Amino acid sequence: MRETLAAIRPLDTDAMAAARALHARLTKPAGSLGTLEELSVRLTGLAGTCPPPLPGPAAVGVFAGDHGVHAQGVTPWPQEVTAQMVTNILAGGAVINAFARQVGARVTVVDVGVAGPPAGATPGPAGGAAAEPAPAGPIGAGPPGDAPELVQARVRAGTRDMTVEPALTRDEVAAAVAVGIDTADRLVDAGAGLLVTGDMGIANTTPAAALVAAFTGADPLDVTGRGTGIDDGTYERKVAVVRAALARHDPDPADPVGVLAAVGGLEHAALAGFVLAGAARRVPVLVDGVIAAAGALAAAALAPDARGAMVAGHRSAEPGATVALRHLGLTPLLDLGMRLGEGSGAMLAVPVVAAAVRVLHEVATFDSAGVSSK
Repeated sequence: MRETLAAIRPLDTDAMAAARALHARLTKPAGSLGTLEELSVRLTGLAGTCPPPLPGPAAVGVFAGDHGVHAQGVTPWPQEVTAQMVTNILAGGAVINAFARQVGARVTVVDVGVAGPPAGATPGPAGGAAAEPAPAGPIGAGPPGDAPELVQARVRAGTRDMTVEPALTRDEVAAAVAVGIDTADRLVDAGAGLLVTGDMGIANTTPAAALVAAFTGADPLDVTGRGTGIDDGTYERKVAVVRAALARHDPDPADPVGVLAAVGGLEHAALAGFVLAGAARRVPVLVDGVIAAAGALAAAALAPDARGAMVAGHRSAEPGATVALRHLGLTPLLDLGMRLGEGSGAMLAVPVVAAAVRVLHEVATFDSAGVSSK
């Protein structure tokens, strides 16, 4: 983590000025592309050259984990659905698979904290964990075509119940962050030019709400959503659980590792590392919904300049996502009322990001096109 944090630098202001000057010469009214113009400027600052390279191909890291707070009845879905959905993604049958095929993106599933054995894991003697997870091979060297890959990097078999004790130890948080860093590094080394954040974990919107409240100071009622579509009674219990966890631990936002340890999930910590590595490698990272946004808040707390690499793929219907994006200063590219997770909303924004950069490469200037300017 220390090496990654040390490599994160601010956006290149000279390159950004060059991008703004180029936009002023292109055959379109100034500001007519709205959010896309500022996005292309930020991506230019991230790359440090104008125009920046076209951001592709894309690769999504879907970080999977389970949560001890599931025992508090915050969701009607059984915990084993996490492992079952990992199996579904690996078989190519999830929404993220369909969307990834649409844009030609690679899908990598990372078991950072599943409570039961997912596909490809060997059941272990305690808690259903893999006894000796197989070491991850080089990402990009696996199955051909669009076949997803499984990386077994389990830190522990799910978190502890954050209403009773800290969800994680600081060492476990550091290990999960390292999993995210390693995943991003290997995806970039294999040719990815755009990283997409994904997640899978039953009950993970509960710790996400706690993380958003802890990092932003928002009231739990304002950041806790209905997740998979819970009823009123379960929603009230969920808000109370978030309040109870925050009251028990009183996490300090100036200590992001401590916040993650108190009320976070292994996938949240891994996503923070994923974002940090993207920023260190100067590769844009598309932030998905509330789970990824919670991880992005932790990344920004660890390295404020990491925000320069973040692109909000969409506005999740989960209220905590809007609060988190506002705190990060990010404008979502899409707003489709989605709240699925998996990286699905962010994946739909991949062509939008590419289009923002392509404008700087391919649109003629007034001079070159012989078009009069005012």
